[in-house]
Amino acid sequence: MAIQNIIGAASLALALATSTAAFADNKETVSVFYDLLSDPGNAELADAFREATSEDWESIGNYSGENEGRDGFLGQMGGFAQLMPDLDWAVQEMHQDGDTVVVRSRATGTPVAPFFGVDGQGRSFDIMTIDIHQLEDGKIVRTYHVEDWATGLQQLGGQ
Repeated sequence: MAIQNIIGAASLALALATSTAAFADNKETVSVFYDLLSDPGNAELADAFREATSEDWESIGNYSGENEGRDGFLGQMGGFAQLMPDLDWAVQEMHQDGDTVVVRSRATGTPVAPFFGVDGQGRSFDIMTIDIHQLEDGKIVRTYHVEDWATGLQQLGGQ
């Protein structure tokens, strides 16, 4: 009976270790997303983003009612690199439940030209963001996101 308990405990420990390792991989995969956001003009990070996302990855939350695909998102990041050379997207917390990773982060930057129609005149923004990443087979397939751009635009407008 003691041998059965030892084998059972070892099997459980192995299952937990395997499960934890898979979860760690998902967090590492999602981290690639924030590496790109913090250095959006970096071609190597763009390639890593392509590797971390599925071909039909969707960005959901741009408020237009239409989801954005991977190529459109990468194009937008290229524009952000020129508009905000100091853009930083710092992860504050990352939580995982199976193949879902939720991230609370803080985005800061100083636009060098008008941003969403606001001329910040050298001002910076500092906003909170929330993202929910869904993964399948180790790739991000969908990202829901909310950024507090209303506060960012107030900060840029000097209010």
